[in-house]
Amino acid sequence: MTPTMHKHNHHLAAPPLLASTWPPLLRIATRALAPAMALALAGCTTFSPDGGFGEVARLSRDATGQAATLQRTEADAAAARASVADLLAQPLTADSAVAVALLNNPGLQARYAALGIAEADFVRASRPANPAFSIGRLQGGGAVEIDRAVLFDVLGLLALPQARQAGARQFAQAQLQAAADTVALASDARQAYFDAVAAQQLAGYFGQVQEAADAAGDLARRMAEAGNLSALAQWREQAFQADATAQLARARHQVLATRERLWRLLGGPATLFLPDRLPDLPDAAPDLPDTGAPALDRRLDVRLARLEADAAALALDRMRANPFIDVLQAGVQTQGHTGEPRRSGATVELDIPLFDFGATRMARAEALHRQAQAQAAQVAIDARSDLREALAAYRTAHDLARHQRDVVLPLRRRISDETLLRYNGMLASPFELLADAREQITAVTVAVQALHDHWAAHTRLQAALAGAPASQGTMR
Repeated sequence: MTPTMHKHNHHLAAPPLLASTWPPLLRIATRALAPAMALALAGCTTFSPDGGFGEVARLSRDATGQAATLQRTEADAAAARASVADLLAQPLTADSAVAVALLNNPGLQARYAALGIAEADFVRASRPANPAFSIGRLQGGGAVEIDRAVLFDVLGLLALPQARQAGARQFAQAQLQAAADTVALASDARQAYFDAVAAQQLAGYFGQVQEAADAAGDLARRMAEAGNLSALAQWREQAFQADATAQLARARHQVLATRERLWRLLGGPATLFLPDRLPDLPDAAPDLPDTGAPALDRRLDVRLARLEADAAALALDRMRANPFIDVLQAGVQTQGHTGEPRRSGATVELDIPLFDFGATRMARAEALHRQAQAQAAQVAIDARSDLREALAAYRTAHDLARHQRDVVLPLRRRISDETLLRYNGMLASPFELLADAREQITAVTVAVQALHDHWAAHTRLQAALAGAPASQGTMR
């Protein structure tokens, strides 16, 4: 075996010399490693036509009911813009808000780019490493010595099936992560839609409270000036008027804040038309989903954590199969002197485990495996709790919204009608009538908040079933 020439000071030779020596060496090395190369090349992975996005689209559609699109070309982007324009030409619904977000949010497209990166890494992991070529030239004493070598990563060839398997798992993880990002955006957009509509609806009712407070304050002032109202009663009406003014200011800011958040999630559309009120509460009892083991297995975060644990286990198995040598290259080398026949032979380059016998790498792989297993177990525990909590919150929110609609609001209307009758019969003062109007408006605002909480809890439950929890509502 001819030793490698890495101890010499290498200088790149001229291009003609490189061109003349490279093909013969490559032919010799390829012939020597032909069986291993043929086996490796037979299992090479190619790029998929859709970049692996088909699985992402399927998972996203199952979780959200909406189609996700990968905009790889300008034509794709133009089609998405046309669809967004059609959706924004009329007042938004919760479903159309989700559709706009999935089509128009540039941050989602940026996260989809990670899928292309993962596929490129997967394809690269399924292919052998490029051979290395080295050439050195020494001159002195009227003689010229030229060394040439072609080296192949033998260890990489032997471990190629495991590397391909690890790359496939990492690509599957990237697909699950892209689907989880899609579901999270859809849930956030739906939540932001309900927040914005509820804030707008509540601001209208707070405006009515302000009008009633202004009327009561004006009446109190005139009655006090006429000597028919005490200063204490007047101050009470003024205090309520001041509180109503502050409450209306907060409500108007909430309209702006929730609308801006929705605008950001929808990708900054040019127009944004919202309906005047939230969707009505469904009359039928809610169809509660199953939150048992099958629902847990369908969650994207649980599946992703399990894949990460499997990848760590595979890496540990690879380490156990070869704990000592990290680099093993083999190839052919030729050596020529001026006026002498060219000599050729084989060359091997490997790491010598002199100071590190692989203990540190093994310890790291074992720790990563334990960490991934523990994280997967914790994700499963959190997912079970998340499902139970989301289901309980949905039940409670629905019951409260129905209670407000069926019990509280009808009772407040009867009280208001009776107060008006008493006022018309001169049995109630104008202040009692105004106070009753304020209380009725307050009851309506509580009912709107309960209805908002119902739709927010419904969104939260759907997100929990998918394994990509939505952000909490911003109405409180």
